[in-house]
Amino acid sequence: MRISAKHILWLTAFSIAMGFLETAVVVYLRVIYYPEGFKFPLAPIHPNVALTEFLREAATMIMLWGIGWLTGKTPVQRFAFFLYSFAVWDIFYYVFLYLLLGWPESLFTWDVLFLIPVTWVGPVLAPCLVAMTMILFTGVVVWLSNNQFSIRIPRQTVRLWLAGCVIVIGSFVYDYLVFVQQHHGLSALWSPGKQAALFAEIAVYVPTYYPWWVFCIGEALFLWGIAKFYLFNTQAQTSKPYPKYYPFNTKRVSSVSETFADEWEGL
Repeated sequence: MRISAKHILWLTAFSIAMGFLETAVVVYLRVIYYPEGFKFPLAPIHPNVALTEFLREAATMIMLWGIGWLTGKTPVQRFAFFLYSFAVWDIFYYVFLYLLLGWPESLFTWDVLFLIPVTWVGPVLAPCLVAMTMILFTGVVVWLSNNQFSIRIPRQTVRLWLAGCVIVIGSFVYDYLVFVQQHHGLSALWSPGKQAALFAEIAVYVPTYYPWWVFCIGEALFLWGIAKFYLFNTQAQTSKPYPKYYPFNTKRVSSVSETFADEWEGL
């Protein structure tokens, strides 16, 4: 099914607006907890505020998935538009922070990316690169859809993306895990008796090293997966015969009206 420019325009506008709302919340929090400017170590946060932040992040993910679901017409499109909305939201979150607070000072400024199940940290550039990769994937999906290709995600692409996710997340938690290992041992992460001391250490944790080489491996797997995805959906549909587990014998289809099982066949 063809994707119009109007759909992309409104999806982008929604995502930018959500990015501003995210920025507004962070501006308020920084006025309260970091009146002299955000820096490590992290300031102690009241438990009610921490719980509210966790629920707000969960609500944000639901909203991003919801707009992706409403914009897309097939499972692959919905997944792609969720990633696109997430990416635009994340990029403009930093854009608005810079416009309002003059932060981050550079793309290599450290930021807290996530707190579950452990602290994720990294230079601002890293999540922005991941976001650009999400936008690239969405662009491929839009091009394939508008050129009436039947879109599927092959097994190999899924494996590459899953491996990339694990590796990139590993790059974000690496420095913190090294910190925990040096102070308490990694067993403290799952030992209730040591949790109080572990949480107290967060207040003195200052990130020192980001393994860019690890991140680059994960990012390369993402890009490789996108390339495989593109080639599979173009070359496979212009060759014959199709593999038997992809039951299409025409070069292209006039519409994308397959079921969820058809689109994700092979996963």
